[in-house]
Amino acid sequence: MAKKKIISVIILSWNTKKILENCLQSLFNFQPDPYELEVIVVDNASTDGSPAMIKKKFRQVKLIENKENLGFTKGNNQGMKKARGDYLLILNSDTLIKDKAPVKMARFLENNDQVGVVGCKLLNSDGTNQPSYGPFPHLRIAMVMLFAEHWLGGHLVRRSGEKTVEADWVMASALMIRKEVIKRVGMFDEKIFMYMEETEWCYRIKKAGYQVIFYPEARITHLERASSVTGRKDPILNIYRGLIYFYKKHYPAWQLPVLRLMLKLKAGGALLLGYLIKKQYLKETYGEAFKIA
Repeated sequence: MAKKKIISVIILSWNTKKILENCLQSLFNFQPDPYELEVIVVDNASTDGSPAMIKKKFRQVKLIENKENLGFTKGNNQGMKKARGDYLLILNSDTLIKDKAPVKMARFLENNDQVGVVGCKLLNSDGTNQPSYGPFPHLRIAMVMLFAEHWLGGHLVRRSGEKTVEADWVMASALMIRKEVIKRVGMFDEKIFMYMEETEWCYRIKKAGYQVIFYPEARITHLERASSVTGRKDPILNIYRGLIYFYKKHYPAWQLPVLRLMLKLKAGGALLLGYLIKKQYLKETYGEAFKIA
């Protein structure tokens, strides 16, 4: 009898006890046939009782307890190093599995040897489409991100849809990768604390000759930003840091000064607006962002 292939699900947890419980319950609510399911939770020093909840209610979960918050990339890399699976699913704790999505994603990889990464269709809690993939942040896309996304439409930067298409990158909220790709390309770049990590990873994966695919037949509900408890400031600052790092690592040297100029213009404009309308959040966030740029 042939040995079952394994899907390893890696979930990073930081103070998201209730939504993590719901996520785990949705994972164990279906039979993963014809695969075996391995679930690994990496807890980044939660103080809300998340580890105790896992030990009590989900004894089949392999739990890694960190003594400090190591960030998204280091935490997920810990889980990937422990995973036994042929296919590894990076999954946010603020997700709910629908219609055996991990099985559908694994089957897609099994049937398409040239594909290294597959991303699913992410849905909002009301069932509407949520952006699930996008283009690499070259200068034109970066300009849209910073200055025109709200006017031209977010679909230029992040997209969804009903057709299976090749993408530049897919959201790490629910991203499945072959173990063999990790052995060849490596894991997340740990110099990125959080945000832009999936974009950088997929860039290396595509450069190695693999395809990255958005596969809407697999659907997962994503309670966007429910796993983020730091507000809006940290995401903005980490995106600034991530963009600069990405350009330094992957793009021609002449493009970095252009990016920095755009970042400073965006931060300066938002900072000025913060003073005009007396918005402390804008002043604090974009004051720091201006220094980063």
